[in-house]
Amino acid sequence: MPILSLRAITSAAMVSAAILAAPALAQDNPEVGGAPMFADRNIIENAVNSADHTTLVAAVQAAGLVETLQGEGPFTVFAPTNAAFDALPEGTVETLLMAENLGTLQTILTCHVVGANALSSDIAGMAAEGGGTFEIETVGGCVFGVTVDGDMVMITDEMGGVANVTIADVIQSNGVIHVIDAVLLPAM
Repeated sequence: MPILSLRAITSAAMVSAAILAAPALAQDNPEVGGAPMFADRNIIENAVNSADHTTLVAAVQAAGLVETLQGEGPFTVFAPTNAAFDALPEGTVETLLMAENLGTLQTILTCHVVGANALSSDIAGMAAEGGGTFEIETVGGCVFGVTVDGDMVMITDEMGGVANVTIADVIQSNGVIHVIDAVLLPAM
């Protein structure tokens, strides 16, 4: 299975953006966590309004990554919901938020970020080229398997866990968010 490089994503995203720019701008963004998501706001400005992402926002703040995710990007963020964090073994989130675990928290969070703007159309195209599956490298250095089956996008982390994209293409001023139902974990 080929590993999708940042250059390949960026090239695919530029082609996709050129082809899809007008329709993408004309579409309304979905509501996430009971709040409208605005395409002219950055990832952090939108995420703080989602009732479904309070744990993720708290983790990003604790990890010192707010400024980064407010930056120019582009970023693709696979954003786990509160329920995804709740599904981790009891005490995991509290342990990760401790100061002495800052490095581990940063790694886990940056493994949810790709340094490119990868819309679902880009992901579907890359999966089609790979026979339905491809690997993607994250900002945190993780390599995850991505499988597309019809409209379903599944991401397999380095521990064998699978997250499903539940809301795709939440456009941001500095990238895109795809809401997922599990926390992606690096090999430990």
